[in-house]
Amino acid sequence: MGKAKLILAAAFISGLLTGRLQAQDGPQLYNMGFDEWSKTKGVWYPYAADASPSQRIWDSGNAGLHALGMTSVSPEYKHVAVPGEGKAAARIESKKIAWAFVAGNLYSGKFIRMVEMKGAESLLGAPFTARPKRLSGYYHYIPKKINNAKAPYESMAGKMDEALIEVLLMDWDKPYQQVTHRDGFIDAEKDPHIIGRAFLVIKRGTSGYVHFDIPVTYRNGKTPRYASFTLTGSRLGAYQTGASGSVLYVDELRFEY
Repeated sequence: MGKAKLILAAAFISGLLTGRLQAQDGPQLYNMGFDEWSKTKGVWYPYAADASPSQRIWDSGNAGLHALGMTSVSPEYKHVAVPGEGKAAARIESKKIAWAFVAGNLYSGKFIRMVEMKGAESLLGAPFTARPKRLSGYYHYIPKKINNAKAPYESMAGKMDEALIEVLLMDWDKPYQQVTHRDGFIDAEKDPHIIGRAFLVIKRGTSGYVHFDIPVTYRNGKTPRYASFTLTGSRLGAYQTGASGSVLYVDELRFEY
């Protein structure tokens, strides 16, 4: 084969490989690796201090719990899935206060306020318009026995807590407004606005980080407008059911294409 043909063949193969790599890549949400954190007035937020408004897409109930001297979501700098300079993970812990159970919960959206000291009002979802094939990442789960169980989950008392990693791809016109402990929960099985869903119920503890790679199951061919993440160490926490002290570490989330 002549030199010119070798060069053309090499360029063709390089083009194929480049195209394949580009096809495997796609849009990610800001700070899905949970390396960026900031603290304002004693409250931890999962974004950099200089993050733009459009980047401040992750939140928790920390702002409401701070008045009680509590934090449910915080950065973890030593125990990370992928070590390296500047690396961090999210540490999510469920807690019990005198009159209510507070599930540790990190989500895409915005915390608005505590409601009746039993729940929270939040806006759920971050703008996102791609159709990934899978969600991957790492988790380390340390559950405790459920010590707070409300109807209709009284039978869960004394059983080990369970965690949830979930993303819903939705076609909302705006972020979804939710008040926990009252009404308005998203029905992940039947909500007509759900275009795709990836979820993992974690039913037992682990000795360290575990890698996961779960498919996004699509229900139609529409393009999403929002991605609504839920990362919690007590998957029934919205129903006041879970274990104080259950801890979920999450690190290096990524959409796979």
